[in-house]
Amino acid sequence: MSRYGQVYADWQADPVGFWGKAAEEIDWFRPADKVFDPEAGVWGRWFEGALCNLCHNALDRHVADGRADQLAVIHDSPATGKTTKFTYAEALAEVGALASVLRAQGVEKGDRVVIYMPMVPEAVFAMLACARLGAIHSVVFGGFASKQLAVRIDDARPKAIISASCGIEGKRVVQYKPLLDEAIEMSTAKPEACVILQREVHPCELIAGRDLDYAQVVGAAKAAGQTTECVPVEASHPSYILYTSGTTGQPKGVVRDTGGYMTALKWTMSNHYGANPGEVFWAASDVGWVVGHSYICYGPLLHGCATIVYEGKPVGTPDAGAFWRVVAEHGVTTFFTAPTAIRAIRKEDPEGEFIRKYDLSKMRALFLAGERSDPATIHWSQDKLGVPVVDHWWQTETGWPITGNPVGLGVLPIKPGSSGVPLPGYRIEVLNDEGHPVEPGTLGNVTIRLPLPPGNFPALWNAEERYRSAYFAEFPGSYATSDAGLVDQDGYVFIMARTDDVINVAGHRLSTGAMEEVLASHPAVAECAVIGVQDALKGQSPAGFFVLNNGVTTPPAQVAEELVKLVRDRIGPVAAFRMALPVNRLPKTRSGKVLRGTMQKIADGLPWEMPAAIDDPAVLGEIEEIIGKNRSDGAKA
Repeated sequence: MSRYGQVYADWQADPVGFWGKAAEEIDWFRPADKVFDPEAGVWGRWFEGALCNLCHNALDRHVADGRADQLAVIHDSPATGKTTKFTYAEALAEVGALASVLRAQGVEKGDRVVIYMPMVPEAVFAMLACARLGAIHSVVFGGFASKQLAVRIDDARPKAIISASCGIEGKRVVQYKPLLDEAIEMSTAKPEACVILQREVHPCELIAGRDLDYAQVVGAAKAAGQTTECVPVEASHPSYILYTSGTTGQPKGVVRDTGGYMTALKWTMSNHYGANPGEVFWAASDVGWVVGHSYICYGPLLHGCATIVYEGKPVGTPDAGAFWRVVAEHGVTTFFTAPTAIRAIRKEDPEGEFIRKYDLSKMRALFLAGERSDPATIHWSQDKLGVPVVDHWWQTETGWPITGNPVGLGVLPIKPGSSGVPLPGYRIEVLNDEGHPVEPGTLGNVTIRLPLPPGNFPALWNAEERYRSAYFAEFPGSYATSDAGLVDQDGYVFIMARTDDVINVAGHRLSTGAMEEVLASHPAVAECAVIGVQDALKGQSPAGFFVLNNGVTTPPAQVAEELVKLVRDRIGPVAAFRMALPVNRLPKTRSGKVLRGTMQKIADGLPWEMPAAIDDPAVLGEIEEIIGKNRSDGAKA
């Protein structure tokens, strides 16, 4: 039996008492004067008056409590063919030495440090070293274009930058240093120092007077036994800035606090993910995304788990068994990845032959987030893996899950297509455009009643007015998630699309996610995307793009006809779905999100820019060609 109902009711009855108790799991240098102050900040502030340190809670206290020799960080790199492991004591020595190097360069509490790194353990150490000093880190996805990096440098104005000579994307080496140098040249804010990790596969030239060799300076500090104390910071002190692209083109710097963030992450590790201290937790993401911050770096280490930093792909490094090899080899108990990764594996290995090659007996659950998990992906994963497959939903802004299936409280019945139930801290309401609640099962704007729980973003960096207008003005008293969805009679939440992806077909508001769910149910389809295309008669009409599974012999044109009929049968003629286009692959960000907005601009003939986080820019050329061909054939795209 799940304890979820009682735990959620406990939170509803006494939110302040609930989070005050959760905070007992954290080491505080000084406890809070108030667990929650409703008068502070835009919507309130958690743990007012408390002093704490994120690095202390992630490393120092575990070493002091007897976990010094336990594994903390595992770097598994198919890209280099190497695996490196660090105990908590070894990780603490690395972090302390790097913190002393940063301090020697003048980095103090409140200073910003940009981290522009590949998936290496030093990226995690860099985040923790900043937290140790009370510095505010801003991780920029490794390999971001110079222009995008320069914009973030100018906004954060870092005192130092930590980077590497290169990253490895599958079989491709991406040189970071030229991108970094160009970004610094373009920016008006100049860092005083850059600490550069030289990688064997492609070392780089260092600039005298600015660049420091990571291995040399950190190695010297370690040899001398240098470290720093953990600087006490206020619970409300920013731990990091994480930039997310904004609709205006100017990136939004999401700010994360310290005390509330630790409290929420620690609570989720046991109650939501069902992980125990001493176990191996793996989030197959990147440190540049919020998942990497919360569940590669901070969450597992706060909880006393070992975390995996994986430098590879779900397929191609070397095959579709890459993830299962990591799970088996390191004894992963809790595995978290993006649905698009599972779809990529399913496309290459639809029968799950690689899954059967590995001992996955220690894995208790698979968690999916980042994009909506279609029912077909859930069913396939559960069938092949034999464990609960949990879709859950959250955002860069929230920092931890809004909805899910809290495995640690006892697994609830899984409804494929749903991202689960609201977690304690979140009161979800689905509203129409006028701000009124809709009936259960009705599509609308998904909102969260204020106040937001601990760990949610208290601000945007240097942009208070934008913070208020972008998130709280549309529905007063609530946070607008910009996601569209519904809540069913049982309280399960279904996130169907971004509100921008809800299309208007002849006056009917239709969810592209619902149509994608239908397309994905076809046994020949590996993955798909539906966008709304301008239509002179109907306003918009849906266009579907689909990728076939490996080994499918049915002609793509026949599959397309079957998909059109399937949507008509399941959603109805109101969807006006008449165009299904086969493609070799979909354009995605490196975190696996399909770039539907860019696809829509291409289809509508509107100006568009190459997205900074795109995995492979060539894909958009392929999409452009397919759309152009269908235009010339007289199709409505």
